[in-house]
Amino acid sequence: MASEDPFDSALDLLRRLNPADTAKNVEAICALNPSLTEDLLESVDVPLAVKKCSRTGREFLCCDYNRDGDSWRSPWSNQFEPPVEDGEGVVPSERVRKIEVAANEAFDTYRELYYEGGISSVYLWDVDDGFAGCVLLKKTVAPSVKSGSGAWDSIHVFEALDRPRAAHYKLTSTIILNLGMKADALGKMDLAGNLVRQVEQDAAVEHDGSHVANIGRMVEDMEIKMRNQLQEVYFGKAKDVVGDLRSLQPLSETNRDRETQREMISNMTNRG
Repeated sequence: MASEDPFDSALDLLRRLNPADTAKNVEAICALNPSLTEDLLESVDVPLAVKKCSRTGREFLCCDYNRDGDSWRSPWSNQFEPPVEDGEGVVPSERVRKIEVAANEAFDTYRELYYEGGISSVYLWDVDDGFAGCVLLKKTVAPSVKSGSGAWDSIHVFEALDRPRAAHYKLTSTIILNLGMKADALGKMDLAGNLVRQVEQDAAVEHDGSHVANIGRMVEDMEIKMRNQLQEVYFGKAKDVVGDLRSLQPLSETNRDRETQREMISNMTNRG
């Protein structure tokens, strides 16, 4: 019998473990088998880490798309933190960098309007016939007795292929949601998971600034749709589970209602 591929086995294992511990589990698997590190980091979405740009003092988000070894490129300074050992690291071309700067300004406004806080980062890189990039958004809620804790991570990876006076966009969006509650009276509850969706569309392009507007609309529409789906899946299902596990009525009233129901059914049967 042929042995299973270690990478497939690692992915299969991660699918069976608690989604809230994905980052910790990926780190543990990489420590056990370092040869899987690159493939796992590219394939598995984990909650976004936060670093501070030493040149601007602003926080930025870290992912595989702005990583070079153990360093991460800041979207604000275009420099790696900490500096890479073998040079300046891979940075976008001058044209793509200008689009990246404009996109970071636009999504910083989007983040403030929609999230009322949190952190955003946009990273772009050159590809044949266009460019690609990712839009990252993160919002966390500090643990408290009343509201519990929570974290929302949005990862939007896209490709923009140039066409005559237009562009073809491919967008893959992942949202990682992690909610928790811990109290002496209620105990501990964790609700974690992720949702992935894809979309493609063509849009008109008059100048490089059009790319920022087009990508912004796609990300905004996708986040609205995914948020509605998460509301149905996460909160609707959680409400159903809690409703089945615990009734709001006292047990005595529930038993009395059941007894009344049984008497009514018995009387109807006897009359028949």
